[in-house]
This record gives sequence, C-alpha cells and structure tokens, in this order.
Amino acid sequence: MSKSLILCDCSKSSKLNTEALEASGKVACSKVHSGLCTFESDAAKNAIATGNSVIGCQQERAFFTELAADLEVPEPCFVDLRDRAGWSEQASTAGPKMAALLADALRESPPTKTFDIVSEGICLVLGENSLALTAAAQLASFLSITVLLESATDLPLDRSFDAIVGQLKSATGALGNFDVRIDQLQQIKPGGRSALGLAEPRNGAKTNCDIILDLRRTAPLFPAHKKREGYLRADPKDPAAVHEAILQASHLVGTFEKPLYLSLDPTMCAHSRAEQIGCSKCLNICPTSAIKPAGDHVDIDPNICAGCGSCATLCPSGAISYDDPAVDFLFKRIAGMAEAYLEAGGDQPRLLVHDRDYGAEIIALSARFDRGLPADVIPMDLEQVSGFGHAEMLTALATGFAAVDILVSPKTEKDALDPELKLAQALTGKPQRLRLIEPIDPSDLCTTLYETKSEDLEHVTPILPLGTRRQVTRLAVKALQPQLKEPIPLPGDAPYGAILIDTEACTLCLSCASLCPAGALGDNPDMPQLRFQEDACLQCGLCANVCPEKAIRLQPQFDTSEAVFSQRVIHEEDPFECVECGQPFGVKSTVEHIIEKLAGKHAMFDTSDATRMIKMCDNCRVNAQFHSEKNPFASNEKPRVRTTEDYLSKRRDH
Repeated sequence: MSKSLILCDCSKSSKLNTEALEASGKVACSKVHSGLCTFESDAAKNAIATGNSVIGCQQERAFFTELAADLEVPEPCFVDLRDRAGWSEQASTAGPKMAALLADALRESPPTKTFDIVSEGICLVLGENSLALTAAAQLASFLSITVLLESATDLPLDRSFDAIVGQLKSATGALGNFDVRIDQLQQIKPGGRSALGLAEPRNGAKTNCDIILDLRRTAPLFPAHKKREGYLRADPKDPAAVHEAILQASHLVGTFEKPLYLSLDPTMCAHSRAEQIGCSKCLNICPTSAIKPAGDHVDIDPNICAGCGSCATLCPSGAISYDDPAVDFLFKRIAGMAEAYLEAGGDQPRLLVHDRDYGAEIIALSARFDRGLPADVIPMDLEQVSGFGHAEMLTALATGFAAVDILVSPKTEKDALDPELKLAQALTGKPQRLRLIEPIDPSDLCTTLYETKSEDLEHVTPILPLGTRRQVTRLAVKALQPQLKEPIPLPGDAPYGAILIDTEACTLCLSCASLCPAGALGDNPDMPQLRFQEDACLQCGLCANVCPEKAIRLQPQFDTSEAVFSQRVIHEEDPFECVECGQPFGVKSTVEHIIEKLAGKHAMFDTSDATRMIKMCDNCRVNAQFHSEKNPFASNEKPRVRTTEDYLSKRRDH
C-alpha cells in the first residue's frame, strides 16, 4: 500500500509542488492544508490514525508524535518540505528537490544496534572544598556522593554524603564504569566530640564510580572531555555552568541505551605484525582515546567511543566500519536522492551534507529569516559529518550530483575530514566539485550556496554503489575519469598505491611478503620472486618497516587499469643450483655473497670441502656432512644388545 503524504503550506507561507511529489509514484498527496498543527488538527488526527501517513512538516513533530501515541498507532514518517524547499527564494522550481527529499524520508533505516549502560548513581565530586561540598549537598538526595577534598580544612559535619581527602592520580572509563586512583587518601573518622578527624594517609587507593563531577580549575581528566559520557565539567567561576552540571548529574541514574557506533574485524586490521608497527591512523585520530593497541590489531571501547566516525573514515582495510547506520545504507541514501531528483526532471543537483544539530538549525534559520536553500541544493542530514569520507564524496559525484558541500559545525572533528577531502579532490580530477563550508550565520550559508554555480559537466552514467568503500571508490573514479591512462598521484597518507623496490639492495628475504596484512605482497614457491597486487595494497607501511635492507618505498597513487587486480613480479633473481644434484635453491646473488664473505675467512669454512657445502641444497648438505670425516651427526659406538643368555650366564657365574 502506498503512503499518504499529508501536506501543509504553514499558513500559506510555503510553496509545495504536488505534481512532482505525486509523479514519483511513491505517495498519494492530500489536499494542501494551512494549519495541520492548529485549526486543522482533526485532519492530521484522521490521517495519522490510518497508520500509513507521511507528515510534510518537521517543526511540529512532537505534536504529531503525541497524536499518534494518543491513537495508539506507530509514529508517522516525517519529511521537511518547508524549511528545505518550500521556504526558498527558488521554491517555484524546487519540485525535483521535494521528490528527492521524499524519497529519502521513505527509505527505511536499519535498526540501530545498542547496548545497555547501567548507572547506580555513584558520583565522585572534585573541586575546591566549599564549592564541592555545596554541590554534594545539592546532589545527596539524588545520588550516592563522595567528595574528594583538596585539603583537610573545613571537614563537613553533614553525613548525607561521604568526604575524603587525597590526591587524584588518574581516572579512566566512562558513564557507569569509571576507575579512579587516589594517593594520600585519608578517610574521615565519624566518631568523637569536636572537629572530625582523619585516618592515616594511604597511597594507591582504587575505587569505581558511575559519574564524575569535576569543578576544579585544573585541566580536564580526559581528552575531548565534552564527549566523555558521565564526566561533567564546569568552570567554577561560572555559576550557571556549575548549576547546569549539577542538574545533569542528578539525572544520570538508571539504565541507558548507547548505540554501537562501530564494528571491528580484527583479522583485517593492519596495525602491526611481528611487533612492527604499520597503520596507526585510527589511534592517532580518535579524539576520546577509545581505541587502544591489542597486539597485531586494535581494540575499541564502546563505552568511551563518541561515534564521530573518523576512525572508520581513515581505516584503509575496512577493519573498522561505521555501523550507525552501515556505510552501504548511506550509499543507498545518496544514490536514491540523486535518482529521484533526476527522474523528477532536475539537472545538476548539489548535495549539502550536514549534522542534525548545528547544520539542521542553520538551514532552518536560513529558510525562516533569509533566502533559504537554492532549488538545486539537496540537504542530507547525518549524526556526524566527520565520518563522511572520500568514498562517500566520490559516490555522490558518481551517482549524479554535480557537487558536494559538507557543512562543518564548530564542534566537527575536522582532523579526518581535511585529508579525506584532499584525497577525494585528487581522485575526482575536478577538486572544485568538493568543499567544506563553515558558515558563520544563516545569511552566510545562503550567500555561499547562491553564489556558487554548478559548472556544465559531461554526463556520467550513475554507478550502483555496492561493495566495500574501496570497491565503490574504484567504481566511482572509473566513472568520473573513464579516459585515464596513467595512475593518479595521491597525497602521502592515501590508502591506495604501489611500492617501489630497490633491486640492488633487496635480497629477496621475503620478510615483507610474510608479514603483509592484506596479502598484497607474495612469493613464488618455485622461483626467487617477489610479487605484488596493487589493488590489495593498503599503504600501511609494514613492508617498509620490516625490510632489513630498507629497500622498499611507498608510492601513493590510484591506478584505474585492470592490471591492479593481477599479481606482477616486482623483483626476481636466478636461483642457485646445487653443485651435487643440480636442484635450484636460494638466491644466486645471496649464495655468492655468502661464499665471498666466508670462504677461507671463517674457521668453519677454511677448507674447500667446507666451502663446497655452502653451494649445496639442504638434502645434499646433510648427506655430505654425514659422510665427512668430522661427521657432526656421529656418536659413540652403540653398546651390544643384551640377550637372555647374558643374564643367565651372569647368574651361573655367581
């Protein structure tokens, strides 16, 4: 059954193109209302009661959701046609955009994977004595409070919470599971008259808590502390901030659902091999330090992870992938919006990627108080834009978008976005089609978008973005630059490329092949050869790090030819033939080098017979040693086997 789109022009202030919306074939449009949330709420109620409606308004979502709850029917779908298309200087030509927005709203999102975090309300309060004690008294009715005092003066008589004196040494963890270390710990002695006393100080005290309220003047306990759930920090000089932190702490009791933002496949991780470090991109980029080394791979603490997605964006092997939602769903969203726009008669659409907080707000304000978005700019909301990497940018261009703008907020983690943008610009061949924009206000956003005109582009047959991020990237680049004959040079930290071998230095020890995590390097069991498959290379650098001769150098590039899928020989030498049986073994140059270094110059090889053994294969060498005068396998003569007669004769003698 097709959905029913319930339309409202918001007191006749918004222009709606019902023809374009109905032409999509996905919905049946209602008449255009003017006050669904006010005097026509009965019409909204009747539509929602069918359980098959789509509400063309986001501003009053809470009102319509409450109606659905009262009717005991599922929450309806919502599509924001007003702020994103109807309130615009170009609203009269925004029909294709409305069709694209509707197609995206109708796409069913996969369920979010979550896990439970339990907080029993055990809270540690840090700060100068008077402020910390005041906060503790306010929270004592809601939480189980312990105050870590900075000095032993003014010990509290209030026993509704605990107070200790000590020096905080370290804290790890997140909401529901903080691990705290304290030195010089002194607990209060509650008995006796007059002032309270303290026990003897102890070092190395350990404790756990669910919440940390930090009101100190010193540095935060954690990197990116605003992303650390359960850690509430406020400037002690700002009463409003302190009050807000206390209020937030009072609500952190119970069971909370947290998304599992990432999935990890340790077998694909290229972090290290044989204690040699390769790729550390995720470790270097994680703002919350949720990722730690765990042997040859990394490990992610989901309690600490804030879900920015930077690690998944930079991971060259796909060992870390974003899972809220999965990347294949994002590819489908991008392709679906472009397809709907083009089918509705639009041309040269631009994609505007933004987050659901700052970006959504500035778009709404630009629509209400300024020119709104241009008719060819299709906004796509994400939880975090920092995970929108080169694969997603190229997918947008290869599925029909003329340009991609990523709206960056003041809180966006740009450490991953900047290199990903440079990589995507290098791969597309037209860097001006991709950019980050940082508007300071709604007017600035409008100016930036209206003053940018899409250039006339050659028609690109849209790709079907299926597969991994690396596979989709290859499809996109080939679609965008079909005439390429030479590899594309890439920035130094790119995850695609070849390796260069110094054949004069390489001894074909094959350490690189044995440790390559992606199988890009391999050997030939029948010949002294080093083989390379470029499509599999992650440019992790492990091969260069383990090479004893330092004969390997990385060359970041992107080759669109089919040759990258085949193994090619990048270094080979003649084998050395055994002087006894003629069987090839070892590398000729290596064996000759060993002979040159040892023959007549080492005590073990001072004779021609000993030197000759270097020229033998394993079997012949063992055989020659066994029959030599100084046989290393020789032993004393075996004793004669004792028989029954020997035992009997011994008895007769006695």
